[in-house]
Amino acid sequence: MIRLQPVNQENWTECIKLKAKPEQESFIASNLYSIAQFQFLENFEAMAIYNDQTMVGFAMYGLDSDDGNYWIYRYMIDGHHQGKGYGKEALRFIIEEIRNKPDRTNVLMLSFDPKNQQARQLYVKAGFEEIGVMPWSAGESVAKLNL
Repeated sequence: MIRLQPVNQENWTECIKLKAKPEQESFIASNLYSIAQFQFLENFEAMAIYNDQTMVGFAMYGLDSDDGNYWIYRYMIDGHHQGKGYGKEALRFIIEEIRNKPDRTNVLMLSFDPKNQQARQLYVKAGFEEIGVMPWSAGESVAKLNL
């Protein structure tokens, strides 16, 4: 059973130990970096993804002050826990959580490295549509989901 829990002083060290598969590490910032970045982002949540009592992933999402839309800034499942359906189920939870927020916008945005085919497939299956390339990043693809 997948559940989300805020990253806090009790679980952050466990969270920073989660790692993508070696061939995926260049696609995403480390959880340590993301947790540090989270300290300076208003209206964002840093969530540990659990399967029962086992932490299997990490997500960071919130209302971006630059464009006023909700964004998923980080999303990862530990390499040892991939291929078990956790990513798909946790993404569904996150989408529903954002859909139910009183300040939600009409779209949910995210970006990913276009070489990351596994992420692309997950996001397309969840209903995201690729809409272009982020001009301010190193060529990341941008995708949106109509809420």
